Amino acid sequence: MGAATKFLFDIDFAKGADKGPAEPSIALAEHARALAAAEAEAYAKGLVAAEAQAKSEAERRLAAALERIAAAHETLARNLAGIEGRLETEAVEVAVAVARKLAPALIAREPFAEIAALTSECFRHLTTTPHVVVRLNDALYESACRELAELAKTRGFDGRLVVLAEPDMAPGDCRIEWADGGIDRDRAAVDAAIGEAVGRYTSARLSAAAS
Repeated sequence: MGAATKFLFDIDFAKGADKGPAEPSIALAEHARALAAAEAEAYAKGLVAAEAQAKSEAERRLAAALERIAAAHETLARNLAGIEGRLETEAVEVAVAVARKLAPALIAREPFAEIAALTSECFRHLTTTPHVVVRLNDALYESACRELAELAKTRGFDGRLVVLAEPDMAPGDCRIEWADGGIDRDRAAVDAAIGEAVGRYTSARLSAAAS
């Protein structure tokens, strides 16, 4: 059996051994500069993100505000249309009421005025008609005979003029007749027609304003 080998613990086995590549190192000042650059970049990115978020929020709020304004404008327009419709209908109704008040007074003051205007126009178109009959209220008969004869002459009517008194005909009303036609001036019928037309107008106007 051979002699035992001694362990030489005083020998440095790592001496001269390959320790691999050395760890990279950076100076403290350069590290500070890199850290500051990274912080600045992060701040810039955060600022851009915050600005984008703020812009998006502002746009959202603006859109909501515009929607509210549009809705308010639409409501206001409907309300104004309703008010305008009511004012128009009230104005028409007041005008008709005033006319109904004034008409009797005007007719009482000048009962023959409208009759004269109507017959004068008829005579102008009936110059070759053989005869014309004018029916009117009996209280106007005497004065009407003279004035109608003068109107017929002025308008060139050479036919026969017949004036008839009608006790049931209202003052200011008349009926003019000729061979193939005739025309009435009936204030009650005209008033009824006006009332019906005004009623249709006001109903339609208020319905349109309410829709």
